[in-house]
Amino acid sequence: SAPAAPPAQLAGLGGPQRIGPSGAAPAVVAGGAAPPLVEMLDTQERLPWAGHSARHALAEMYELIKTNKTTLVFVNTRSQAEMLFQEFWRINDDNLAIALHHGSLDVAQRRKVEDAMAAGSLRGVVCTSSLDLGVDWGDVDLVINVGAPKGCSRLMQRIGRANHRLDEASRAVLVPANRFEVLECSVAIEAIADNAQDTPPLRTGALDVLAQHVLGCACGEPFASDELYAEVITAAPYAQLSRADFDDVVDFVASGGYALKTYERFARIKQDAKGRWRVANPKVRQSYRLNVGTIVEEAMLKVRLVRSRGGAKGTTGAIARGGRLLGEIEEYFIEGLTPGDTFVFGGEIVRYEALAEDQVYVSRANDADPKVPSYMGGKFPLSTYLAERVRGLLDDRKAWMQLPEQVRDLLALQTDVSRIPARRELLVETFPRSNKHYLVCYPFEGRLAPQTLGML
Repeated sequence: SAPAAPPAQLAGLGGPQRIGPSGAAPAVVAGGAAPPLVEMLDTQERLPWAGHSARHALAEMYELIKTNKTTLVFVNTRSQAEMLFQEFWRINDDNLAIALHHGSLDVAQRRKVEDAMAAGSLRGVVCTSSLDLGVDWGDVDLVINVGAPKGCSRLMQRIGRANHRLDEASRAVLVPANRFEVLECSVAIEAIADNAQDTPPLRTGALDVLAQHVLGCACGEPFASDELYAEVITAAPYAQLSRADFDDVVDFVASGGYALKTYERFARIKQDAKGRWRVANPKVRQSYRLNVGTIVEEAMLKVRLVRSRGGAKGTTGAIARGGRLLGEIEEYFIEGLTPGDTFVFGGEIVRYEALAEDQVYVSRANDADPKVPSYMGGKFPLSTYLAERVRGLLDDRKAWMQLPEQVRDLLALQTDVSRIPARRELLVETFPRSNKHYLVCYPFEGRLAPQTLGML
């Protein structure tokens, strides 16, 4: 068995090293006038090259929870929250009150956790962005952010949950999940010191939003094209919208465009005798009201806790209906399960029993290796502002000396066997493996840019 790891070193919180700009004035964040204490965990464990679980720092994070009154442990995705919550309870020999909070849990369960926090009866809460807005508890004295924050504005908001009083500094510890995330965490700390925000640039009006608006107007009452166009261009994002583009959007709503105009069901609006546009039939109005918006949501299923049906894998006997509502889960995840499979949800290990209509029935289970649900909404792209800072750090060899030794070793190895891209370079590597050749592009942007490159 390996020897116990020494306590984590935290710059400014009991350790000798600060990761970030020397002498830079810290920013004032939500939480009061006192400047924040934002540090990066200088882990004594081996920092992995990849992964997002931060299991290497589990004991060090648990020690921070033990030594503080109430700690919020922020993660970037709901699946990460479920996994980390289980890991904390696996090592929770002190039986600390640690809870779970994310957007897919039942509202009643979330309110129960929030009430317990307000009462000061919780030592830690593993949470997603469901807790980084609109909650002002003075008794939260430390925020731990697991993984790279992906945006300095988001990080500043999360830091502000700690010590939400005017005369006290908000305290936060960043825990990189892998060696490259140390770079992202480092530039995020620098951004806070510069009081920087990663607000996206203003954009011109999107035509898909305009198409939704055109259909919405027709669902309300018939409209004339001239009148609606005059109204639309009074909105700043559409001030430069040409009449030709507006007419094309109206035609798209009316016919489905060049690709779909031969299909009657895509003809959603039509002109009456006075030339005004109205919905083609009442079903269009009903469909619009049920599906309004440009964001396509994944189909969600309610998860209910019932008694096991029994049998070797829990697949025999009748299933009891009803049961306590745990929350909602995306349908595509359940489609990949068979009765008897286990997964974590709502902080519990449950066994999948049955699916009936929009209800998923589960029972409590014990399994050392349950699945962890993933969610289609669980993507956190790196902000353009932080991505620019990461590329700048990679391009500045002198700044590498501020980084932990494990990260410097990684960058040195990359330099030896390949290249470190300059600020305006895209690194492309090829290599053979198992009688195939592979090509990897490193744009050092958020998730959305590599995804688009992958499609190309």
